[in-house]
Amino acid sequence: MKSLEIISMLPKWAKASPVAILGSPAFLMPCRLGDESASLRPAEVVPAASEALALDIAFGDVPHTLLLSRTPRFPELDKIWDSRADVPAPVLLALVERECGPLFQMLENAVRRQMRLVGVMAAESAETARLVSLQITGDPGIAFALTRSEAVISAFGSLRNLDLSNAEIRAEALPAVDEYAAFATAEADLSALAPGDAVLVPEAGTSAPRLVVDGRFVVDANGVSPYVADALVHVRAATGREMTLGAVFDAVENPPALAGAVAGAQLQLVKDGRLVASGRLDKLADQLAFIVEG
Repeated sequence: MKSLEIISMLPKWAKASPVAILGSPAFLMPCRLGDESASLRPAEVVPAASEALALDIAFGDVPHTLLLSRTPRFPELDKIWDSRADVPAPVLLALVERECGPLFQMLENAVRRQMRLVGVMAAESAETARLVSLQITGDPGIAFALTRSEAVISAFGSLRNLDLSNAEIRAEALPAVDEYAAFATAEADLSALAPGDAVLVPEAGTSAPRLVVDGRFVVDANGVSPYVADALVHVRAATGREMTLGAVFDAVENPPALAGAVAGAQLQLVKDGRLVASGRLDKLADQLAFIVEG
């Protein structure tokens, strides 16, 4: 499995709205600015309307506001920035269109709708409460704010635009339990188990251990795969543990070394998600056995 497939199976993220994804600190959208590869991420500094160049743009027929912060990325605009209010509107518009072409093309590609520069607008008329502040990485970068429209939210707010190396996402804890073996047996035999009974489980000494994470994934020597329910009896550790989402991501390429069960370990027999018996691992005539205690 890939990291994106893993996070897509977690309800918290699978059900995350585009608004939540776009507003997440982990938002990171790959993009291109001209011939350069770049990334779009939440702005470190929100552009102030009074200090920004306010542009009236449209995606298709839907009007949007674009607030552009000052940046050396646009050198000609930078030269006249402090006196831009004195520049005739047609001249300023032509300069913006020439300098900001790569930015406009990037936005058009990202939103997947034709973008049109309508004109320069008064900064005080911008509805800043309805804007999302973003920045394009680079040296220098470009900070801007864009209308938080349905088109923008739906285009940007996708799980694929989350930075899965983000510390907050990687630190998310998931329940995990060590599993040492699985075997088939009749339901009647399980129902007849009583304290003191012994169930031979040679598989616990020969099968490779694995981790069942959140009941959704299996982490083993082969990496990470979806958990598949079956009709087998599973021999698992009596006490669970936690595994961070980051550790699950890492296990895709670098599976962790998992230790097998040792004599005296407290275990459980689980079938179809229900607890069948609890007990310990022991040896009977050199054979590993599950000793039923409850």
